[in-house]
Formats: sequence, structure tokens, C-alpha cells
Amino acid sequence: MKKLVVFAALCTAMVACGSGDTNKGTEDKPADNASTAPAASGNEKALEMIGALDCTTCHKINEKNIGPAYTEVAKKYEATDENITMLADKIIKGGSGNWGTVPMTPHPTLSADSAKEMVRYILSLKNQ
Repeated sequence: MKKLVVFAALCTAMVACGSGDTNKGTEDKPADNASTAPAASGNEKALEMIGALDCTTCHKINEKNIGPAYTEVAKKYEATDENITMLADKIIKGGSGNWGTVPMTPHPTLSADSAKEMVRYILSLKNQ
């Protein structure tokens, strides 16, 4: 769980540091029942936010680095509204203890909507 907190905080910092617009990509967010084409667009926006923050310093998609791989996080957590909110909160507030002793940097300037979009993308990697 600590690693997840570290991951979430690092992701948030990358978004916060990468752009003055912390709501980037959230205005055009598709509805939950939208087709796969808009979902792919949402994934691209989430990847842009992750790339703009410091997330990739500690996390990789398929392999453990300083923090857990995104696919490990996806396997640990179901993509429920409750988990998405909890993980987005961890990105924003940071913390440690869930995935080891290395703390995840908080990202307090990241909006909850942006953090949730990033979490949705990460959790979509469950079967990779």
C-alpha cells in the first residue's frame, strides 16, 4: 500500500509540475458508458499527465522500479469508484507503507479529476 501511495504522489507531482493547467484533459472526459474510441482518447490524456509529472521516475508500466509497476497496482485494486477515489487521494496526499518503505511524493496541486483519470488508466492495465 505504501508503494501505491508513493506511486500516486509521484504521478500527481508529474502532472502538477508539467503544466499550469491541473484540469488538463478533464473537460472532454467521456462518460463511463462511452465507446472504446473515446476511452482510448482518455488513456492518451492520462498518459500525457503521467508523462508530465514525475511518475515515470519511480514507476514503469510492466516492471517494478522504485515503486510498483502500474500493472501490479492494477492487479491489486479493482476499478471501483471507491478504489479510484482512494487511489487518487493517495496521489494527491502522498504517503508510504502500502508497497514498501519508500514514500510517495504528494502532489497537492493536482486536481482530483486529473488524479482519477490517471488512476482509471492505471487500473485499465490489469490484464497486461
